[in-house]
Amino acid sequence: MEINTIFPMLTAVVGSFLAYFFAIRSKREESILKYKEEKYANLLVLLQGFVGSTATSETKRKFFEEQYKSWIYSSDDVIKAINEMVQLVIDSQGKEPNPEKGKQAIGNIVLAMRKDLNEKTKLNFSDFRYTDVIK
Repeated sequence: MEINTIFPMLTAVVGSFLAYFFAIRSKREESILKYKEEKYANLLVLLQGFVGSTATSETKRKFFEEQYKSWIYSSDDVIKAINEMVQLVIDSQGKEPNPEKGKQAIGNIVLAMRKDLNEKTKLNFSDFRYTDVIK
């Protein structure tokens, strides 16, 4: 065989492999992102267990169950932000934590989740606001 026939065939094979590789990689990244979005949404909803009139021991228990699982998929920044909030709860020794520190801790968790999912954000912890709806 001549180089004129081998080169186009080799180029086609390499091109096909690269297209396949990048398609699989993209699909995997998309799947991971969707999984994280679902899990972060669960954690975010369960954070209500620490805020206002929605704070309940049952919601806190569910949050901690989900938090333990989050070690598998969460970014380092999300883990650290959650740990800071947990430490704030521990340090308050059963009393209501300082409301400003609590807002900052929860805002930092949400911000870390946004950064993990979106990579960039111009928001800061104070931009996240929880509204306590009373009947």
